[in-house]
Amino acid sequence: MTARAIAFYLPQFHPIKENDVAHGKGFTEWTNVTKSIPLFPGHVQPKLPADLGFYDLRLSEVREQQANLAKTYGIEGFCYWHYWLGNGRRLLERPFNEVLESGKPDFPFCLGWANHDWSGKGWMGGAQGEDIIQKYPGKRDAEEHFLFLLKAFKDKRYIRRNDKPVFVIYRPAEIPDCKSYLQFWRTLAEQNGLPGLYIIGDAVPGEPEELGLDGSLYSGQRHLPSNIWEPSSNWERLHSKSLKKVEYSKVLRHLVPKGKIKDNLYPVIIPNWDTSPRLGDEAMIFYNNNPAFFKIHVSQVLDLIESRKVNENLVFIRAWNEWAEGNYLEPDLEYGLGYLEVLKNCLDEFKSRRNHHE
Repeated sequence: MTARAIAFYLPQFHPIKENDVAHGKGFTEWTNVTKSIPLFPGHVQPKLPADLGFYDLRLSEVREQQANLAKTYGIEGFCYWHYWLGNGRRLLERPFNEVLESGKPDFPFCLGWANHDWSGKGWMGGAQGEDIIQKYPGKRDAEEHFLFLLKAFKDKRYIRRNDKPVFVIYRPAEIPDCKSYLQFWRTLAEQNGLPGLYIIGDAVPGEPEELGLDGSLYSGQRHLPSNIWEPSSNWERLHSKSLKKVEYSKVLRHLVPKGKIKDNLYPVIIPNWDTSPRLGDEAMIFYNNNPAFFKIHVSQVLDLIESRKVNENLVFIRAWNEWAEGNYLEPDLEYGLGYLEVLKNCLDEFKSRRNHHE
């Protein structure tokens, strides 16, 4: 059995009124992507889509194409980023609402709660827009949020670990009394016929159990040593605010945890990182990346989970389509299907090794 590869999925590829106000009529993630420019010699920008084009996620045909492509190259499902800002307020909800209501695409999914403020450069807010603050109003809101999630949890496509629905939280430490909050959800889950929940935190400051979590992600971009960044050039000293750049090959060993890892720590595959489409000269950039280096990274990640039980060998990918942060697997004009082909080959090799040992 191969690894259970789950790719994070960003829904910001369709216009919404909040983005129209903050960034101009018709703004989507593509707006930032297409206006990006190189910031230093060897920096490839803009990164532009190939096979799927500049899609609009309001179209069901696009969502079907994405799912078919992901499935073809070994991805088990998508983890859709979900925005619940408190008091029932949601953003970018249309694509997943339609996935849930229509039953299409028939492709596994789970949800990740992106519980962060929407403000500042690259997202929403700023001089023309409203800063939207993530709120936690209390127990009634927590229950309302859970009842929305419940329909997704009970969907036959929902991704489970040992029969428990998998749910990711981006910043669990920011939830007031997170442990009690999640215990309340677990109680509601059991009351509604579920065997429980399997909740994974992303930016977890300590042990996940301290926050009431079942596990945590190891997102390697958070674990880079401060001395890894290249010295600024004369141009950067003159023009850049706080640009951080380094070759992708030099970050590879930092993108995975060292040695044997706990069974509830889940490594994250990172194809690349380049936030310059959103943040300009305040970006963090891995450059000179290519499918050959990506193969080294994927192999290192899969080695970490080779001994895990079939149902528990989850590995997350950041991301399927985070184009304005540079971490995407969808085909682009530079390498086409190259990254997806590497991923599939690595997953197939992993499966072959597992089957040989079983």
